[in-house]
Amino acid sequence: MDPEIVEAAQRGDVLALDRLLDELAPYVRRLCGRIAPATADDATQEALLAIFRGLASLDAPEAIMTWVRSVTVRTAIRLARRNDLEIATDEPVVVDRPDPSFEGLVDIDDALRRLPVSQRAVLVLRTQEGLSEEEIATTLGIPAGTVKSRLHRARAAFREAWES
Repeated sequence: MDPEIVEAAQRGDVLALDRLLDELAPYVRRLCGRIAPATADDATQEALLAIFRGLASLDAPEAIMTWVRSVTVRTAIRLARRNDLEIATDEPVVVDRPDPSFEGLVDIDDALRRLPVSQRAVLVLRTQEGLSEEEIATTLGIPAGTVKSRLHRARAAFREAWES
């Protein structure tokens, strides 16, 4: 991401802001889709809105992607948790099972969806975004030790979901 575009957007250049959001939208959508699949559209919209609103407070335009990732992940987690609470208070949800002819085959996204949000977020950031444990800790605002334990539990839960 070009820091000059970020700076222009921060100064109120509408074209630069439009270009910036257009360039960020696919990345934000992908992260939200992995972390909050049931609310991906809402999470994407809310994350882009938070980015728009908070852009002026970004001190280092060259750090835009780190900041965007943090805003997006936290927004996606918040909406995924809210969705989980709404589902828990509603009637039981019937989960479609795969066609028996495909027994034993599980989609990666399906296995990810089965994980708790906190585990899904660290696993996505580690395996799909390639972040280190320290970077994940910074992104989520949690201690590195917590990231390690969540990653361990997430990998075990993913393996179990994959094999079931």
